[in-house]
Amino acid sequence: MAKLTKKSKALASTVEALKLYPVDEALGIVRANATAKFDETIEVAVNLNVDPRHADQMVRGMVTLPKGTGKTVRVGVFARGPKAEEALAAGADVVGAEDLLEIVQGGTIDFDRCIATPDMMGLVGRLGKVLGPKGLMPNPKLGTVTMNVGEAVKAAKGGQIEFRVEKAGIIHAGLGKASFPQEDLKANLDAFLDALVKAKPSGAKGKYVEKISLSSTQGKGVKVDPATVGA
Repeated sequence: MAKLTKKSKALASTVEALKLYPVDEALGIVRANATAKFDETIEVAVNLNVDPRHADQMVRGMVTLPKGTGKTVRVGVFARGPKAEEALAAGADVVGAEDLLEIVQGGTIDFDRCIATPDMMGLVGRLGKVLGPKGLMPNPKLGTVTMNVGEAVKAAKGGQIEFRVEKAGIIHAGLGKASFPQEDLKANLDAFLDALVKAKPSGAKGKYVEKISLSSTQGKGVKVDPATVGA
C-alpha cells in the first residue's frame, strides 16, 4: 500500500464526481483511495471517439511501460529447436510445440502472454477458440508472432502491455501498483497515452480522446482533465 500524507487523505475524501482534475492531483487522490489490504492496481480508462464495429476505427496496440507493471507475467512460447532454446534462455515459463498444444487443449493455460514463431501458427491456429477469447492468440501486428522470440519474451516480462478498444469505445489499462512512486505512475500513463495517440485509426474523426479517468482496483474513479496530459 502507498504511504499517504494527511493532505493526500484529505483530498481523497473530497473527490467531486463531475470535476476534471489535473493529472498529478488525480493520481494523488487515486493512490490515497487505494486502502485495500493488498497492493491495488492503478488503472486508466479512456473513452475514445471511435466505433470499433468499423474496421477503420479499431484501436489496438502494444506499449512498454517504462516503470513496469508491478506484476509477474508468465509467458508461453510455441517454438521448436533453437528458437525454443532461445525462448527458455530469455525467461519463458512454458515452451513447446505439439506437447504444449495438447496441454492447452486439455484446459490448462499456464501463461498470461503467448508468443509463437511464424512456422508454428498452423499449429497454434487450432487453439483459436481457446486462446482468442482470452486475448492470448499470437498476432504478427502485435509482435507476438516473431522469429525474435528472445526479445519478445523479455518485452512481455519487462512491462509491455497490450491495449484494445472495447465495444463502447473504451480502453482500459493497468499502470502499475499503488505502492509505485507517483512519478513512476505518471511516466507509465504518459507512455500509454502516447501509444494510444499513435494508434489513432484512419477512420477516427473529430476529437479522438473524449474522457480519461483513473482508479484503483477497489477505489472510486477520478476524472482527469485531458489538457493536463496533452490529450
